[in-house]
Amino acid sequence: MEAQAKRRVLVVANRTAATPRLLEEVRGRQQRGPCEFALLIPDVHDRKQADWTLENALPLLGRAAGGSVEGLIGGDDPFGSVQEAVREGSFDEIIVSTLPKQHSKWLRRDLIARIERLGLPVTAVVPKQKSVYRTIEDSDDVSRGLLGGGGMGGG
Repeated sequence: MEAQAKRRVLVVANRTAATPRLLEEVRGRQQRGPCEFALLIPDVHDRKQADWTLENALPLLGRAAGGSVEGLIGGDDPFGSVQEAVREGSFDEIIVSTLPKQHSKWLRRDLIARIERLGLPVTAVVPKQKSVYRTIEDSDDVSRGLLGGGGMGGG
């Protein structure tokens, strides 16, 4: 029986490069079949920051991937960096990990849709956000606890 070919997966991330959701995605991808992973930090304005991210994220991603992960550093333009990595790296798919919508320049610039137009399968990993309702509910619970459980007026 022939061995299954390894899929090459480009992981595009910066500040979310070692988040639990991304690590779970990488682990799950590896469990579905043999993969090789490369982490691209695509939006580099500060080389020291990019090096710090790679230094901290690569060991965690490597554990999730079951092997070493290649580290790549892009340039100022996130899309141009991804485009160049795809052109040069023979990747089969892309995982993009980004901040939640209210904090993500990539989502505001429609980076994921632009990457999808490169023709490879793209998985977006975006952290779940707490809803405003849940936040209000949590603060009400704290207020009730601080006020002795009875609320503010005697109802």
